[in-house]
Amino acid sequence: MNEPTVARLPDDLARTVADPKSYAEWDSLHETLKLIRRDYPFARATIENYNPFWVASTYKDIQEVAKNNDVFLSGLGPLIDNDTVKAAKAAGQEATFRSIVAMNPPDHDKYRKLAQWWFQPKNLRPLENRIRGIARDYIDKLADLGGTCDFVKDIAYHYPLLVVMNALGVPAADEPRILKWTQQYFGNNDAELNRTSSSVSVQESAGSVADVIRETNAYFKVFSDARRREPTDDLISVIANSTIDGESISDVDAMGYYISAAFAGHDTTSSSVSGGMWALCENPDQFERVKADLSLIPSLVEESIRWTTPIHQFTRIAAADCVVHNQQVKKGDWVVLCFPSGNRDEAAFDKPFEFIIDRKPNRHIGFGYGPHICIGMHLARMEMRIFFEELIPRLKSVSLAGIPTRTITNFVGGPKSLPIRYELS
Repeated sequence: MNEPTVARLPDDLARTVADPKSYAEWDSLHETLKLIRRDYPFARATIENYNPFWVASTYKDIQEVAKNNDVFLSGLGPLIDNDTVKAAKAAGQEATFRSIVAMNPPDHDKYRKLAQWWFQPKNLRPLENRIRGIARDYIDKLADLGGTCDFVKDIAYHYPLLVVMNALGVPAADEPRILKWTQQYFGNNDAELNRTSSSVSVQESAGSVADVIRETNAYFKVFSDARRREPTDDLISVIANSTIDGESISDVDAMGYYISAAFAGHDTTSSSVSGGMWALCENPDQFERVKADLSLIPSLVEESIRWTTPIHQFTRIAAADCVVHNQQVKKGDWVVLCFPSGNRDEAAFDKPFEFIIDRKPNRHIGFGYGPHICIGMHLARMEMRIFFEELIPRLKSVSLAGIPTRTITNFVGGPKSLPIRYELS
């Protein structure tokens, strides 16, 4: 039997998928992804300075790869070039940071179960009043800003972060520090957000990320050690006092948990709230619909996540020869899961390029898919629901007051600036 013919992704399309700058040009990116889905739905790219990689662009193919975590292994995060791989190793990133996002069986299951129960809806309900209080504080701040603001920088960066910090059990006064670390970690390719506030070399970028990890590890270790001595009811206590195979969790693994919760748990929700507000500004008919029927808020939350897709990419490594979309994937091949493409797939969604707040069904993959689906998705949904429940009844009107911008990143990101004009009661 002949092997399937290898579908090759043209270099210009492959570079668009790989380049972090592409994700700051959202409309242009989606035009490219639409073309890839149509003509090269699962194709192999070979471009300079990158390990050859396959691009899974359709909803179905992304799900197939993501659910088979024993065949397609984690460990790389987003697609990165060979120079960045070498620089990260030289900077010592691997020795100081290990997250469940990058783990594989059997470790992934063991470490995920440590806190998965804590993130279930019934266990999150006691947090609702605290989250609602934080949301009200920020909507009051919105009122105090007088009718114009940068919604991302003034509101969306801060509200989800304070919720996550409250859940972790670290002081609210430390919010500026953790916000800066989050932006420097995910925005290391963005000159406005990275550690130096300038364009940097690959080596400098890797060194900056390593410095962020070391500083954040030192910060969380203080709280982790304290919770081992005197546990409380927060997430740090849960992790700090966990055991794996009868042994206490290591510092590296505990810090990886804290950092993942603080960074990804904040940034994804911040992006989705901002993306939802951006869409409401551009779709006044949808704003009027949810304004008239607040029962649509949970559906608004889901559509905001689909529309924004804050998790842009994960890269998997084939552990064995296999076939995907009639393509022969070899052991060791890289496969890029392109979530923004899957969430606009015409075969999976009716009118995928329209923002529809009562979209049903809305089986988006904005939280990922399969065994690695976001562990904090129920908390993220709760945060967004509560925020919109407090905001929408008071919001009389909202529109763009300038040109929004997006973060330069192919990993986790979304709106970077969202100037709006609004009227609140």
